[in-house]
Amino acid sequence: MTKRSGRGIVVLLIVLMMSAGGVYAEKNIAGSMRDGEGDPKAGKEKAEMCGGCHGVDGMSVDPVFPHMAGQYAAYTYKQVRDFQLGNRTADDTMVAMAGMVAEGQDLKDIAAYYASLKMMKGTPGDAKLAKKGEKLHLSGNKKLGDFAACIRCHGEKGKGLDKANALFPVIGGQTKDYLIKQLRDFKSGIRANDPAGMMAVVAEGMTDEEIIAVSEYLSGL
Repeated sequence: MTKRSGRGIVVLLIVLMMSAGGVYAEKNIAGSMRDGEGDPKAGKEKAEMCGGCHGVDGMSVDPVFPHMAGQYAAYTYKQVRDFQLGNRTADDTMVAMAGMVAEGQDLKDIAAYYASLKMMKGTPGDAKLAKKGEKLHLSGNKKLGDFAACIRCHGEKGKGLDKANALFPVIGGQTKDYLIKQLRDFKSGIRANDPAGMMAVVAEGMTDEEIIAVSEYLSGL
């Protein structure tokens, strides 16, 4: 399979997944994907051990750790399960921490708690670099065109799409260091738990300068 044909398949999968969002909305599943099926109040207590890195309010205390405030419950649940199952291994700390969380109601409660918090908000940094990143976010790059535009899956400000699409994580307001590392990990293949390899294709088509620029922009939203 050529890279072009592989990219075409991924594009088709994106379209199908985004179309499926409409079905989710009709079945009233989108809300549960975004807000979670757990109990946020119970999750607050269970998430205390997470606060050391991700902050008691879901805003991380160190930029190497991701903000969790307002993150979609379904996404959080999947990532922790991937750490537990060995599908995501590039973070020794999270592999260890995930092993301490019981799969099932405890994890659902924690995911619902973070989803219930006020949406993460970033801090603007280098305005000139962020401007370059905004262009990448909205229009993609020369190599991949608008296929690489973050807005396609993550929404105009990186806060997600409408209620019919809770399939892609919130990235607007996320920490710059974390975003850069994840894009580099997708590009190198260290991280490979993205649906249909979508992020791998996008990251492989980006230069490191583009990765830094788009991360600068997104982290300021």
